[in-house]
Amino acid sequence: MAFAPTLKTWLLVLPAVAVLGVAGYRASGHVASSTVQTDLPGVAVANDSAAALQVMPEALARRLSAFEHGNALPSGLPLDLRADIEDATDLYAYAQRLRVQADDGNHEARWMLSRVYDYCAQYAVDPGGYRLDNNVLAGLGLTAAPAMVQARERVAQRCGGFVPGDKLGPPLVLAERRKAAEQGNLAAEAALFAEGEPLQDSSEYRRDLVERVRTSRDPEAFMAIAPGMGVRASGDRALNGLVAGEQLSELAWRLAACELGLPCGADSVLVNSFCANGGICSQDGAQDFRDFVYDAAVSRQGAGKMRQWIKRLVGKRDGQ
Repeated sequence: MAFAPTLKTWLLVLPAVAVLGVAGYRASGHVASSTVQTDLPGVAVANDSAAALQVMPEALARRLSAFEHGNALPSGLPLDLRADIEDATDLYAYAQRLRVQADDGNHEARWMLSRVYDYCAQYAVDPGGYRLDNNVLAGLGLTAAPAMVQARERVAQRCGGFVPGDKLGPPLVLAERRKAAEQGNLAAEAALFAEGEPLQDSSEYRRDLVERVRTSRDPEAFMAIAPGMGVRASGDRALNGLVAGEQLSELAWRLAACELGLPCGADSVLVNSFCANGGICSQDGAQDFRDFVYDAAVSRQGAGKMRQWIKRLVGKRDGQ
């Protein structure tokens, strides 16, 4: 997601992330088992195998526990299948429950399963390396580092049941979303469009999809389509007259999702993911996503335009 460069309270720690190799998925899925060398003075780096040993037993214990109990899963899911992604401390168990529902044809469960996989992928591809990177990042002494380490540790705690063998990552996330979209899930369909993998590739389809998302008032669909409505939509005649084609238009769709009920608080998956996986963190730990955007990414002149766009997207009129 591209943000305006005039950041005030957002902290971009991507240079540090690049040094550690934690900004994206690890290409090899692991780090060499020998002692990792670093040119950063005063940073103690542990052996990766030792770090991995601290993580793997946790995941294996959960899997063995489920096996010993006859692979029984906790009974049912909440009526709102989306609820636990915000509150569950064990996203592996949540994913297991979602998988049962998804395999029974529930496309909403499959969509949420893709969200869990997306959230946990950077950790799951190399749990030991993920924790090791946290240690290195904490030792850099950067102002931005503590917030990012805290966010990454929350991801590690919530995703602790996943292992590299689960093969979480973009291909699996995309496959789950395609299945959900083909079964009729609008948020998954919107996500495919935003990721450049739409179910159809025609101007009529693109405009119809955006209109369907807007009229649905589904916050998950609004957030899912947002990346495709920013600068990537610039020049697409199919989207003329819609909220599309600018950096601020992407943010407008995201903030509209928050207006429609998507959890966007300081402890939400949205804010946690931006910090843990993108290196975009706030100095104010109590700041929600809406305040993030208006404080860091929107100029005073752009704020009025942003509010008008949001009203247009969520159907509010002046005075409401």
